[in-house]
Amino acid sequence: MAPSTTSKKGGAGLRHLLLLCLILLPSCLSQPLPAPSPSPAASPSPAPPTSPLSPFNDRLEAAYIALQAWKHAIIEDPKNLTENWCGPFVCNYTGIFCTAARDDPHILTVAGIDLNHGRIAGYLPDHIGLLADLALLHLNSNRFHGTLPGSMSHMHLLFELDVSNNLLSGAFPSFLTSLPSLKYLDLRFNRFDGELPDGVFGGKLSLDALFANDNKFNVTLSSGTLANSTASVIVLANTELTGCLPPTIADMADTLVELVLLNTSISSCIPPEIGKLRKLKVLDLSRNALAGELPESIGDMESLEVLNVAHNQLSGVVPTSICMLPKLRNLTVAGNYFCGEPVSCLHVPLRDDRMNCIPEWPHQRTHEECIAFEHRPPVHCGANGCILHHPL
Repeated sequence: MAPSTTSKKGGAGLRHLLLLCLILLPSCLSQPLPAPSPSPAASPSPAPPTSPLSPFNDRLEAAYIALQAWKHAIIEDPKNLTENWCGPFVCNYTGIFCTAARDDPHILTVAGIDLNHGRIAGYLPDHIGLLADLALLHLNSNRFHGTLPGSMSHMHLLFELDVSNNLLSGAFPSFLTSLPSLKYLDLRFNRFDGELPDGVFGGKLSLDALFANDNKFNVTLSSGTLANSTASVIVLANTELTGCLPPTIADMADTLVELVLLNTSISSCIPPEIGKLRKLKVLDLSRNALAGELPESIGDMESLEVLNVAHNQLSGVVPTSICMLPKLRNLTVAGNYFCGEPVSCLHVPLRDDRMNCIPEWPHQRTHEECIAFEHRPPVHCGANGCILHHPL
């Protein structure tokens, strides 16, 4: 399954500016600057100033220093996105969005940067931390290398950070777990490595969406990691997971909508408690070392649209309740050792059950493969979700 696109936003500057308005103020200002809208007649508040906000203040001066340092750290800009990054009027720079400051509506400040799909090569200098009012930073599909500078810890208003599809490396930037406003974090398709800290899934950080897939992260699953997350979307595909799927996964029942653990080398049973995730729409556990049976309780996941458990070591019969789910549109169980599948599964619009051991079914494993699997020691699942092999 390809990396999730459910929560992936486009790079349109208009959308970003609208979101900035929702985050920071009910009205936004960009160059050229119009006068603020008058207050409603019934409002006791003083009338707003009739003149535009001045583009000269300490925050914009700091932004000028930061953006000039960043421009000097760029070695290639094939689309010339930073060509007009000259002079003190930073709100006129391409990709820079200004609005009134959250803490002072009379001060103009830089609140958003969108350089998505620019193919820009360079690095992020320490001066970037001077952009303390930044709420959106979108750098998708560039060629920035190095790591995220620690000075970004000053960005207490940062709401969305998208640095996906770059050449960033090193350990997970630990300061990210202390940013109180961060809700959307997209690190996918970089070269980060090392342990993904537990703080990503809880603590001070309360993400709504986490994309950490296609890096070299190590993630240790336990009752204290995934279960603590407030995210609606978690994508850890093509990373290295250790541990087992814990029964406490059910603790995310109120928030989780999409969980993608594709190709993570996880060796585990699927705990029956997973059926409590009744808001989950996408569950992708394919290309791992899952064993045992598909829990009947998955049939309780009334919102489920996509279920992919392909290329594991699952066995038994596909539960009828799963194929009766009202919203299920994609069922992929290929590459396992299932010995039965109910006729109701034939009504799922997209279905792939190849390379199993279902009698009289087309495109199945050879008889020899299925017999060899049946002679393996039976698999038992522990209370913690881990695989317990029966003693020989």
